[in-house]
Amino acid sequence: MLLTVAAMVLGVVLPEADRDLREIAWWVFPGGADAARGALTTIASVTISTVGVVFSITMVVLQLASSQFTPRVLGSFLSNRIVQVTFGMFIATFVFSLTVLRSVLSEDEDGNGFVPRVSVSFAFVLVLACVGLFLAFIRSITDSIQVSTVISRIGDRTARLVDRVLPVAEDEQGFSATWSPVADAPRSLVPVDRRHGHVDEIDLPRLVELAASREGVLVLAPRLGDFVTTGQELATFWGDDWDDDATAAANGLVRLTTDRTMRQDVSFGFRQLVDIGDRALSSGVNDPTTATQVVNELHRLLRAAVQRVSPSPYLTDAEGAVRLVVDSTDARDLLRIAVEEIAFYGRESPPVTAQLAAMLDDLSSVSLERYRPTIAALRATLDDAQVG
Repeated sequence: MLLTVAAMVLGVVLPEADRDLREIAWWVFPGGADAARGALTTIASVTISTVGVVFSITMVVLQLASSQFTPRVLGSFLSNRIVQVTFGMFIATFVFSLTVLRSVLSEDEDGNGFVPRVSVSFAFVLVLACVGLFLAFIRSITDSIQVSTVISRIGDRTARLVDRVLPVAEDEQGFSATWSPVADAPRSLVPVDRRHGHVDEIDLPRLVELAASREGVLVLAPRLGDFVTTGQELATFWGDDWDDDATAAANGLVRLTTDRTMRQDVSFGFRQLVDIGDRALSSGVNDPTTATQVVNELHRLLRAAVQRVSPSPYLTDAEGAVRLVVDSTDARDLLRIAVEEIAFYGRESPPVTAQLAAMLDDLSSVSLERYRPTIAALRATLDDAQVG
């Protein structure tokens, strides 16, 4: 959109400055009005036709990604910068050419006419940029539909989120601040307002400020990634200073979306990888090699996760008083997401079960003590599935 608006503005401004720029531009277009009009018309028609080709290729890739991998990876394809810039540049070139075309005037009987030579030459430069971007687009699309690239890209984004949301384990002591409700203490239910969707983002600092301003403790019910709908419990406020304005404010600080994303939800990255593995192990695909690649990527992510502690569910204000209690995903949840489904669907695939077993054995050797019972239970489940 920005490229299109910039092209329209440039298409109006550049012809106005054309006479001054022509003196310092050695590469200006040498033709007359008819030649300029023909060149701009050709550029406009070719670029808008190529946009159709680019759009068709993108749709085919999205359909392939949805059917072969999982529909939940489509967002990563649509956010590809090369795809966005390619669309933008072709449309911008089309708009620029049409805008400049209106300023081309043929000579009349008095010899009055105008050919925006610098503008036409600049249109040629835009065409060269479009050609380069089209080649980059083809290369990017070809690379993006390779399963190894898809898995690695999801893994990289998830790894960055793991580093951001899971604290490094300096020790295995308990949380510095704790809280539990007092019997018969006043409380207020905070319902979800007129909306529904997955919990995508929670503004924790502002929720702490909200609870502190009401001199109470706010306990969030859903976790990141959970689906909630109108009237469902969003939170419970423990205190006696809560009203409709506070309910509206709390709802405004919890973002709901139709589709899950990885803004804060680290488990969604694992979910996407497991979906690819499940699809690969289905009877219609039967691709244990891809499932093994998924397990390898999960191994990489889990190795980092099991060496980190869970973030504290108790968030305090500046004075150290607990104001917000929020349950979050920890390594135990990630282990179950990563192992249970693939172990079930891959129980008859020796390469997959062997890779899962090797992964769990390695994780057990490096994990914090608190996660080892979960790893041992998953290892036993895997062994039982193989025996069965």
